[in-house]
Amino acid sequence: MPLPASLPALVLLVRHGATEWSVTGRHTGRTDLSLTEEGVAQAVSAGPLIEELLGDREPLVYTSPLERAARTAELAMPHRSAEPLDALMEYDYGNYEGLTSSEIFDRDPAWDLFSTGCPGGESIMQVSARCDSFVAKLERTAVDRAVVAFTHGHLSRILTARLLNLPASAGASLWNDTATVGVINQHRSKLVLVGWNLRSY
Repeated sequence: MPLPASLPALVLLVRHGATEWSVTGRHTGRTDLSLTEEGVAQAVSAGPLIEELLGDREPLVYTSPLERAARTAELAMPHRSAEPLDALMEYDYGNYEGLTSSEIFDRDPAWDLFSTGCPGGESIMQVSARCDSFVAKLERTAVDRAVVAFTHGHLSRILTARLLNLPASAGASLWNDTATVGVINQHRSKLVLVGWNLRSY
């Protein structure tokens, strides 16, 4: 008889609210931007949706330490504290920080974030390893618990793939807007995606 899976019961992945760079499509890795007024409103509006998805569960709450994610956590869940984790920080875009996709393709027409990574920044293997470290933490500390993680666009897409036991490159097939929620449930000893890019604004 196989041992029961050491998995959380529910994982909510929340992308941070809008920033000046997210609105203009500039890649924002470690640049520590604040939320815009729109981003603040988005973060506040995400709160009721998160609470509805949680139901009566008491969650463990984690956040990227970058301001745009941590502030989203504060605004969306003002009565709960979020533990900052470096593993939830956005992809380090290195030389491509602050550039739009079209500007990057002008430099390197073959560029693919989900396979080649970023010169001067992280590789996809490094980001995948960070995501795997977070998954391992959940397996140790969040068995049958609800988890809310406030993070970033590319990071949450790769983290979703790894939670589903898919290769990190599968994150390329997902897209999430600012202040939206992804929902992963435990089902028959596996984690499955049951909702994506959910919003209440």
